[in-house]
Parts: sequence; C-alpha cells; structure tokens
Amino acid sequence: MTSSEDLHKRRLAAVAKGVGSVVNAYVDHAKNGTITDVDGREWIDFASGIAVTNVGNAAPRVVEAVRAQVERFTHTCFMVAPYESYVAVCEQLIALTPGSFEKRAALFNSGAEAVENAVKIARHATGRPAVVVFDHAYHGRTNLTMALTAKNMPYKHRFGPFAPEVYRAPMSYPLRDGGLSGAEAARRAIDVIEKQVGGPNVAAVLIEPIQGEGGFVVPAPGFLPAIAAWAKANGAVFVADEIQTGFARTGQWFASEHEGLEPDLITTAKGMGGGLPIAGVVGRAELMDAVHAGGLGGTYGGNPIACAAALAAIETMRELDLCAAARRIESIIEPALQEMRDPGVAEVRGRGAMLAIELVLPGGIEPDPTRTARVSKACHDAGLLTLTCGTYGNVLRFLPPLVISDEDLGRGLGILRAALRS
Repeated sequence: MTSSEDLHKRRLAAVAKGVGSVVNAYVDHAKNGTITDVDGREWIDFASGIAVTNVGNAAPRVVEAVRAQVERFTHTCFMVAPYESYVAVCEQLIALTPGSFEKRAALFNSGAEAVENAVKIARHATGRPAVVVFDHAYHGRTNLTMALTAKNMPYKHRFGPFAPEVYRAPMSYPLRDGGLSGAEAARRAIDVIEKQVGGPNVAAVLIEPIQGEGGFVVPAPGFLPAIAAWAKANGAVFVADEIQTGFARTGQWFASEHEGLEPDLITTAKGMGGGLPIAGVVGRAELMDAVHAGGLGGTYGGNPIACAAALAAIETMRELDLCAAARRIESIIEPALQEMRDPGVAEVRGRGAMLAIELVLPGGIEPDPTRTARVSKACHDAGLLTLTCGTYGNVLRFLPPLVISDEDLGRGLGILRAALRS
C-alpha cells in the first residue's frame, strides 16, 4: 500500500500549494470516532471533517442509501427533470427548523452557496442592498462570502476587491467585550448599524448563533433575540447561519433553539449530508417565494446522491437521538476541559459537541496563538485530530462525531490533557 510519505510527495507535485491540510497523514478509512491512515495509524477524531460527519463516517444508513441511489440514477439536475428526494429533503428542513410559520426550502452544494442565496433572497424580497454581519464572523470563501467573513488570513488576503454593501457590527464576545450583558452588547451593535447603515437600507442581518471559525464564540444571553427583534422592527431579514451549528451539533437540531429564535431564513450544510456535499436555505414562504422562477438553482444543487445521503443522515440522527448524544458528549468534555484549566486557559465555552478553549498569555487575555499551535501539534503527534480557530488563532475547538464512543472520547481527552501539560 502507498504510504503517507509517498502520497505527500505526489501531492506536492500535483496539488496547488494554496490548498492546505491540518496533518500530512493520508486517510484509508474511518468509522464512528476514529480515522485510520494508509500507514495503519489510528487517529481519534475531534474534528468530524469540520462538523460534517455528525453521524460518523460511513454511517450504515448513509452508505446503503447512497449505494441504492447510484444504481438508480446519479444526476438529472432538478431544474431539468426533478425527483422525489429533493422534495423530501426540503420537507425535512421545513419540519426540523424552528418557526411555526409557513416555510419553503431550496437546495445547493455548499455552505457558502447557501449563504449567497440567502442574501439574494433577502435583497430580492426587501428591495434593499445592505447586509449586516458581525466581528469574527465566517461565512465562506466565495467573493461575496469573503466580504461577509471578518478574518483576513488566510481567507481574504489579496483576493479582493470584494462585493459591496456589506457592513460589520460588533459581536457579543463575553471574554473580550468588558463584561457587557447580551442586551448591552446588542445596543452597541444596533447603534453602529443605525448610525453607519440605517435601518431602512438593511436587507439582511446575518449571524452565526455560535460563531465557528471566529472562535466558537457564544454570545451573551439575550444578544441574539435583541438583534432579531431589531431586524423585525426594521423590516430586515434575520438570517441564522447554522452551517456549522446545525443538525444536532449543539444538543438541539439547530442552535437558534437555545434562545427560542425563529429566524426568517436559516442556512444549512455540513452535518446535513452525512459526508456528502449538500446545503440548503429554508425559511418564511413569503421570502423564499418572492424570487422569480429560475432565480434560484444550480446544476448540482440537491444532487440525488447527496439528497439520499441527507435523508439517511437525518433518519440516523432521529433513530440514535443525536441531540441527546451531543448533550452527553458535552457532559463529559466540558468538565474535563474545566479540570484541565491552567493560567493560560482563559475560557471553556460552547454547547453540546461544539466546545472550545481559548488560550492566552497568563495574567490577562492577550491571545497565545503560539501555544495553541504547539498544543494542537502535540495532539496530532499523539494520534488526536484537533482543529484551531479564532480571529487570533488561539482557540482549540472540539467537534467529535456524535456517535463517538465514551472510550474514544476518554482517550482523546487524555491526549489533550497531556498536550496541555507539556
């Protein structure tokens, strides 16, 4: 069998350098909470392909559904010759997302594509140009979503000019905003929006209920409802980017539910497809249906194989009660992380199986990206796949598959504990 070293040599000769990887071990197979590379080395997976394999890799129902669909047909393009599975996925999105109002949905390929289409829908429905986003936000790598994303390196550097009419407001970041309550942080953000943009110009307010790449920032209680209420009062569309937080990751089907939010539009992707690329926008019928026929779509959006995988993944989430599994994972990881705290760990935060620690220089809150990178590398060297994130590169995030065993969870935490101590 080809080794990781051999494959890496081939990669250097064939793959563009702009495509990076966390580790240089090449995967042979994966199951539940572990990944095995081509050299036979096993890795405990605390990444889930960036919150994608919520149901685990090669989940039996997903494998079976994909195999059956491939044998029937692989593609027709829903805009040319439609099929039932696309409709069924939209029905599931309507049933699962918060909001008692009438809804519609549309399917796409990626999270960035879903966000772009949510912005299109909001602008078309309101006739307004401006989109409000927040500090530390991450929404994707396309031109518009780079404009929506806050962080320069590696996402935006020298890729501009970017799409116009995007405005940024301050986020509620409890560790770093002077102890503001959710209501106080919302007033600060709304003051910026009203002074710099003006309510009548805002088509959409776009926010992650828990920020992902920005550092797993959980806003103070009350912040999100206040922002949503302002959007409603000013005729703007409140859009929840649930691409990383959705599909049982935080202990609810969607993170918006933790504060009783009913967003006008929700964007989904990642965990939705059980590992296959599929995304969606779901929300108020009057907004979704405002767009003219042909205004939404794409060649591969809602591909029949990806739809089959999504339906099987959702069925698995229900059957195994993965919302409860995420809460169980939190009950194990969160106390362990608290026990690992030292003067350089400023905060343990997150919800469900979306948890993080922020590392700082002892004695304050100055970010410590150097230690963060060293701890993550020590984890990798010991066989634990971890990811870093945060505007300052100083956050370790933990996203285990929701089907991970307690044994693998414990082994992973043991590796992390040793890495922090070393």
